[in-house]
Amino acid sequence: MWGGFFFALVAAQKTGFPRELRFPSCAPPHIVATTPQDGDEGPKGQSMAHIIVVGNEKGGAGKSTVSMHVATALARMGKTVACLDLDLRQKTLGRYTSNRATFLKKEGIDLPSPQYHELPEIDAADVKQGENIYDLRLSAAIAAVESKSDFILIDCPGSHTRLSQVAHSLADTLITPLNDSFIDFDLLAHVDSDGTRILGPSVYSEMVWQARQLRAQAGLSPIDWIVVRNRMGAQNMVNKKKMQAAIEMLAKRIGFRTASGFNERVIFRELFPRGLTLLDLRDIGVKGMNISNVAARNELRELIKALNLPDVEINF
Repeated sequence: MWGGFFFALVAAQKTGFPRELRFPSCAPPHIVATTPQDGDEGPKGQSMAHIIVVGNEKGGAGKSTVSMHVATALARMGKTVACLDLDLRQKTLGRYTSNRATFLKKEGIDLPSPQYHELPEIDAADVKQGENIYDLRLSAAIAAVESKSDFILIDCPGSHTRLSQVAHSLADTLITPLNDSFIDFDLLAHVDSDGTRILGPSVYSEMVWQARQLRAQAGLSPIDWIVVRNRMGAQNMVNKKKMQAAIEMLAKRIGFRTASGFNERVIFRELFPRGLTLLDLRDIGVKGMNISNVAARNELRELIKALNLPDVEINF
């Protein structure tokens, strides 16, 4: 169960890491980009749920949209999915799931859905010296759902928080949505003025590096890190080519995989108030989807395929 591993990670965090981390010419063998291995089964006998963390310390990259679509796609493929939202202020994923429950009840429709769970409150009087209340809340939330879930999806805030840092250490699969812009790329690494040479790591990459080291100390499997490129332009512009080259170069140096995400589409903004995803449109009576909706559905299919999650067979 996650309890022992969780607190092993927390204990490892207290030892700290050098602030100035340097990327080697290639990622060490134990933290290279990997694809998940079969072994952890579902609720019918599993010891751990597969934890998916959707993280990026910059807002507006599409984390909650990706989170809801991945979680709902897994639910529609018969998986039991628990969701946690670590943005305790805005709770966009929490609002998304709440909107879904309200809409489905109003329309009398029953659709496969992920199950959203709030982080439980912890009485400050019960927190022992040296413990962190946020660590305890996250640990309790995971412990409550792990034995009943195939997957636990954790949506992180667009900022650096204690909860986000610990969640990254728990990730079996880490999804980092990234707008196709050097402004967003700066979160991963610094580049020269031409955008052709990587000068060094940036804050988010350092945090993921630390999470990998913590998992290694706790005896956990490596993180499968996938950088998902959202809002890519349709035309093969100079900036798009430079972004592609920079991401490929960085992927080799620090060990992540890349996948195409969602293009900018009006449909995503229209789905949120009803809590729906692209896979739900036909079930609510939408007939003859337009080209944009069909393309977006194919983007979701390709994303799920690229994640290569354990025991997942795509059926849409």
